[in-house]
Amino acid sequence: MTNKMTKKLFLSLIFSIFAWMTSSAQEPQMADQFRKEGKIYVVIGVILIIFAGLVAFLVYLDRKLTKLEKK
Repeated sequence: MTNKMTKKLFLSLIFSIFAWMTSSAQEPQMADQFRKEGKIYVVIGVILIIFAGLVAFLVYLDRKLTKLEKK
């Protein structure tokens, strides 16, 4: 996986997440309920942790593949 390919994958992932978030804004009742109860921060935190883990895994895989390609 080249560096350009990784950047394209990362940007398309970010774009698709934002597109999904804006399209799912049709149900504000659930978000309002989470906001009232203070659980919205937990939801956002879990999403960010999962996203960070996926990005870290992709970076790890890219580095490992780069080392293998050099051999």
